[in-house]
Amino acid sequence: MTVLQYARVSLLSAFRFPFPPGVLASRSCRIRPWPAVFRSRSGSLNLLSAGIPLWLVYLAFVVPLSAQSLRIDGIVRDPSGAPIAGAKVILQIGAEQHTVVADSEGRFSFEDLPLQSGKLLVSAKDFASVARDFNFAGGQPIHFEIVLPFATKEERVVVTATRIESRLGDVADSEVALDSADLIATPALTVDDKLRQIPGFSLFRRSGSRTANPTTLGVSLSGLGSSGASRALVLEDGVPLNDPFGGWIYWDRIPQQSLDGVELVRRGESSLYGGDALSGAIQFFTRQPLGPDLSLEVSYGSENTPDLSLWTGTRIGPWDFSLAADLFHTDGYILVPASIRGPVDTRADSQDAVLDFTVGHRLGEKGRIFGRTSYFTEDRDNGSRIQTNDTQLGTGVVGVDTPLGTAGSISARAYGSTQSYSQNFSAIAASRMTESLTDQQHVPSQQGGGSLFWSRAAGSRQTLGLGASADEVMGSSHENFFSSGTHTAFQTSGGRQRSVAAYGEDILRITARFTATASFRFDDVRNFDAATVRTPLAPPGPPVTTPFADRTDTAFSPRLSLLYAANKSVSLTASGYRSFRNPTLNELYRSFRMGDVLTEANAGLVPERLTGAEAGANVRTFSEKLILRGNFFWSDVTDPIESVTLATTPTLITEQRENLGRTRSRGVELDAESRLNKHLEISGGYQYVAATVVSYPANAALVGLDVPEVPRNQFTVQARYWHPSSFVLSVEGRFVGRQYDDSLNQFLLPRYFALDLLVARSLGRGVEAFAAFENLFDQRYYVELTPTPMLGPPIQARVGLRYRRSRDARPA
Repeated sequence: MTVLQYARVSLLSAFRFPFPPGVLASRSCRIRPWPAVFRSRSGSLNLLSAGIPLWLVYLAFVVPLSAQSLRIDGIVRDPSGAPIAGAKVILQIGAEQHTVVADSEGRFSFEDLPLQSGKLLVSAKDFASVARDFNFAGGQPIHFEIVLPFATKEERVVVTATRIESRLGDVADSEVALDSADLIATPALTVDDKLRQIPGFSLFRRSGSRTANPTTLGVSLSGLGSSGASRALVLEDGVPLNDPFGGWIYWDRIPQQSLDGVELVRRGESSLYGGDALSGAIQFFTRQPLGPDLSLEVSYGSENTPDLSLWTGTRIGPWDFSLAADLFHTDGYILVPASIRGPVDTRADSQDAVLDFTVGHRLGEKGRIFGRTSYFTEDRDNGSRIQTNDTQLGTGVVGVDTPLGTAGSISARAYGSTQSYSQNFSAIAASRMTESLTDQQHVPSQQGGGSLFWSRAAGSRQTLGLGASADEVMGSSHENFFSSGTHTAFQTSGGRQRSVAAYGEDILRITARFTATASFRFDDVRNFDAATVRTPLAPPGPPVTTPFADRTDTAFSPRLSLLYAANKSVSLTASGYRSFRNPTLNELYRSFRMGDVLTEANAGLVPERLTGAEAGANVRTFSEKLILRGNFFWSDVTDPIESVTLATTPTLITEQRENLGRTRSRGVELDAESRLNKHLEISGGYQYVAATVVSYPANAALVGLDVPEVPRNQFTVQARYWHPSSFVLSVEGRFVGRQYDDSLNQFLLPRYFALDLLVARSLGRGVEAFAAFENLFDQRYYVELTPTPMLGPPIQARVGLRYRRSRDARPA
């Protein structure tokens, strides 16, 4: 502060002028002695005796000082220099506190501040918080350049495991969290291939969504196996993505540039999410615009594979709007090895498009209500001239997340979808010279449902939650059967499935080191209005109706998790739980044929029920530069639904979905992460699991055999040099051990190792050029052997450009 400014302050204090609010509050200071002419006989300052009018004093001193604006501004950046949009900046001066959010360029400001010292607290999702002190000595505006260091993964805030925001390091369940930077730095093109870097994640077959039939894209976790339908729940912002009729996942229906992160919880989560979460849950989170934002990625790759992903959004007052779109095409490759390839074999190509539009409105400081509508379409050639499929899917979602003051907070979702799925099946001669149509299938389905979850802190050590959900699916399969070119029959099979549930949760911090989380859920699932109607055409005959009895299944799914923080570096965890999965309408009523494998439906299937437990430890050492996590787990599944081989011929394998007696999965998983410095990170994981049939009264020959599609050994490794303002290098390796492709353990898929590589270079102004390689060493491995061998993808390369206007963040 200048001498003149000091004088103004003391002068006005002496006259006790009425000052503009906030201008001179608590501004007292010393100045040099005034000349005697300005002093009274008592020594106090007296301008009137000096003949100076009050209005002149006011104009000379008060007005200029009132116009003075004490200001703090700054920019929040990450260690690479990129701005962090959405960073929360809290200014504290005495007992007062003010909060702003950094804009799309990471900028923030506070105006009209009092002449006092204080503190800035800056935080953002996936970054460690930073505090800065300030003092207005000199009376000049202050500018800050804030750099937030990356948070360790243990410090990330997650929500999926408990439905309540918690630090990852405080969650007893086996949960993995990836942010948008992790996803972008992964060389894989598709979302499901990005998730393969997490040990324990597997689809029904080794192939991925780029070329595989969607009915084989169900996901399973921790060695439970899969038969097409998912044994894990997949969510997008709290809304289920599992196909309502068949349970598989359309991984390409999520626009990739809209993703803010993904969380994966391994092991049963039915206590909070119901029957689809038998082996765990995967949740994708989408971005919310904080200002005019834009992200775009375009690439072109081998096998004539163009790809475009776009997300753009803006905020206008309390409203936010965003639009996301993906366009993809690939010519694919021929699945069958060259040694047995025939004229019927063609490239497995695919193309898809998705368009999402979201509008949101802020409710107070932290609440939000939103609506979303999306349309998805895809079509695929499945490796032969006749075998094709296509899908059209439209969805609508309304959601609200808002605090209720002292009453807690609520999260609610309502959703609906309508879908059309069509597929052609064929029989292929052993010579692969000819192919004939066997089945034309059309499957319309509709789904509607909703959920409500309320949570509230009960004191400083306890958090309570209560919820309810309801869902109904209606679907049918319309089929035209052919034999040697003759249309032989028309058949319709289908029904309805309705589920209602109530659930609760209690998170109790017993001591500063010991936390217990208890949750439970009661589900009531009803199947009704189910029947098959078959009309013979060659020779013609009357329709034959086979009704299926209505039935109701119930399930109680409890879970208890314990976490003990032995010290700042070591924590121990343990959990016990039960979960279940109800058979889908597809498993109950739809038969299908994939190549030379015919799978029959089974209307008598009952729910799968799992009992499991796990125990593990988390270790953070070397100043948290090394994080280790390990878990032992055990799961017993009664009445698991598997495709059981009934008959085998050189040209056809006949299977049927059946409830086995009991399967058991026991194993260990290890995860490690080391951040050597702010640019270099190495991580990896390993899972060993022995999944076997321990009981099957209908066929004792299966007892002791491995559960199909479950490898005993998996490990992954990633090394990443991350300097987004200049250069990014990411290397990822994935090993998958041997696994059987059938329930009789006759077809053994050999082990394989694949290496992926991503190289990216900043071109400035938010533009980045990149090159990515999947299966860099062109390792040819088998994904299917039943009975015709099918190969996984060869080396796949692509080059592209990315443009990101800002680094977005999910608001707190």
